[in-house]
Amino acid sequence: MRKYKFTDYFLNEVLRKRPYIKKEWCCKIVENPIRVEKQEGNRYRFWGKIEEFDNKIIRVVTLEDKLTIHNAFPDRSQL
Repeated sequence: MRKYKFTDYFLNEVLRKRPYIKKEWCCKIVENPIRVEKQEGNRYRFWGKIEEFDNKIIRVVTLEDKLTIHNAFPDRSQL
């Protein structure tokens, strides 16, 4: 299994603002995304559906290494 890291921003801001987001969900989405897109600034976006969250889509943003999770939030577009 891959070893994921989390930025200080994720740990201090994202989890504080969105306490319903779980780190395990973010790792699961990065490992099995339904969509991936390269973002400006050498970051990557991953989308995944979380059954435990009413089948909503969560977007996870990683740094360039695709192992450091930087941001996560519900995606309103629902793909």
